[in-house]
Amino acid sequence: MKIYDELVARGLIAQVTDEEEIKELVNNGKATFYIGFDPTADSLHVGHFMALCLMKRLQMAGNKPIVLIGGGTGYIGDPSGRTDMRSMMTPETIQHNCDCFKKQMEKFIEFGEDKAIMVNNADWLLGLNYIELLRDVGACFSVNRMLTAECYKQRMEKGLSFLEFNYMIMQSYDFYHLFKNYNCNMQFGGDDQWSNMLYGTELIRKKLGKDAYAMTITLLLNSEGKKMGKTANGAVWLDPNKTSPYDFYQYWRNVGDKDVLKCIRMLTFLPLEEIDKMDTWEGAQLNTAKEILAFELTKLIHGEEEATKAQNASRALFVSGDSALTPSVEVEESALTDDAIDIISLLCLGKMVPSRSEGRRAIEQGGVSIDGEKVTDLKASVTKAELEAGVLIKRGKKSFNKFVLKA
Repeated sequence: MKIYDELVARGLIAQVTDEEEIKELVNNGKATFYIGFDPTADSLHVGHFMALCLMKRLQMAGNKPIVLIGGGTGYIGDPSGRTDMRSMMTPETIQHNCDCFKKQMEKFIEFGEDKAIMVNNADWLLGLNYIELLRDVGACFSVNRMLTAECYKQRMEKGLSFLEFNYMIMQSYDFYHLFKNYNCNMQFGGDDQWSNMLYGTELIRKKLGKDAYAMTITLLLNSEGKKMGKTANGAVWLDPNKTSPYDFYQYWRNVGDKDVLKCIRMLTFLPLEEIDKMDTWEGAQLNTAKEILAFELTKLIHGEEEATKAQNASRALFVSGDSALTPSVEVEESALTDDAIDIISLLCLGKMVPSRSEGRRAIEQGGVSIDGEKVTDLKASVTKAELEAGVLIKRGKKSFNKFVLKA
């Protein structure tokens, strides 16, 4: 099966501008394509994972990825899918986040000569002269058409800042710059990026002539990705210091029955023939499918050793009730007051809740237990002696941590 047909079979393709030409490019390894990542945090998350998988698939088929880090557009913020304005970040924060993204991507995408490259749009956007940009690029955009874009329509109700209004122009300029300087002939993005991407293609043709070659394609990157990676405890990160390999594994182990095969198709590199055989699975077999999904994705991000450890810990806890293999959270003695620490602090320390207020709510709803005993007192605490022995704290049915005193 050709790579384009495989992308379709895996449920990744949503819209394209010219399917036959795009097929010709990607199937013959002639595509130089880019996907952008705005540095809104210091780690990539599960919502980015589908884009990374796509880049890897296309690179394996001989195509050349360009990873575009939005160090410049990060100064503005993408209004797509937003109901409010993003927080403004300092230049130092933006650069730090860009550096973190690069380290994570280097473990997944193969960079080097004639392979993937990484560029930062701060290198060309920050040096633009505003008046020249208005005259040279602004004249190619119709405000009336821009306002019909879904990403702007969603924000108009609560107020769209002029700063955010410029994001489409900046993204379009990115494609124009990459086309001219890196021979980039294709752009990929989520379905909420479609208008921005079409404008990028149009800008190239207006500036360089009707025959300028530039393709656009939109995938289910954002519409599906935004459903992924969000839990009651916050985002699911690719950084093991933010989301441990065990918690990453558990996230995928606990996906819904109706989503597991879709996730296996979209995100794993298992052969489609093997996945098709799972279509008839039901009942307990779906739990097996969830284990396959969790193991494969944890292996991709954290390596086979961590994936195996996470799987063993999960099986030990959920199958036999043995908590011995559950990942431990070490508690510094300095965190104790009068040789004890309150349960809400432990929940926050173990990243089982995103805030103390959420911790209180979990206890009030009867969803927290210590060594099998439900916690009803908001002021409940764990002693130093108990931590030395190790205590198992459970939140809900799927979040567990063993807390121990750091030696």
